[in-house]
Amino acid sequence: MADDDIPGQPADPSVTVLLRNWQQGDSSALAQVAALVDRELHRLASAYLKRERPGHTLQPTALVNEAYIRLMGRGDRQDWQSRSHFMAIAAQQMRQILVDYARRHHAAKRGAGATLIPLDEMQAGASAKSVDLLALDEALAKLAAVDARKARAVELKFFGGLEMKEIASVLNVSLRTVEKDVRLGTVWLRSALSTAAPES
Repeated sequence: MADDDIPGQPADPSVTVLLRNWQQGDSSALAQVAALVDRELHRLASAYLKRERPGHTLQPTALVNEAYIRLMGRGDRQDWQSRSHFMAIAAQQMRQILVDYARRHHAAKRGAGATLIPLDEMQAGASAKSVDLLALDEALAKLAAVDARKARAVELKFFGGLEMKEIASVLNVSLRTVEKDVRLGTVWLRSALSTAAPES
């Protein structure tokens, strides 16, 4: 699979070039990338917000814009590798925005009006249970401390919506390794969250 090939999406070799230009200091390049992947960013944002509680004040466009601002503000000039890598980082930023939002709005009483995410979305055929977004974020952080790659693979699959081949490209590992990491990482998270996840 070429760097910028995404299943179901036409290849756009200019994305990788623009990302490299951004890395080398071209401030306008990231805006051009954002324009090229705008539809995908909105698809991700919409998918995230469907998991949020009814009446959530963030809208997909606002979530995309906030993620874009955070990407623009990164001081390390991320070593972008491809369109898939950019989408993975954008997805990570969106997740962090929602986690930060949840922390601000539920700091007074943990679990009150919490964002619940069905765990069956993480593993096909699993029993339908839901967990608090903040609890899932904490569990992911604990998994990252034990096995950073597995945590990243699960995050890219579950939050980023990336295909296994895309995750393999981003993490620079084999497809078989990604499949194993996602499977074991998901089992680890389900175990860690089992006592905290309320029945749907």
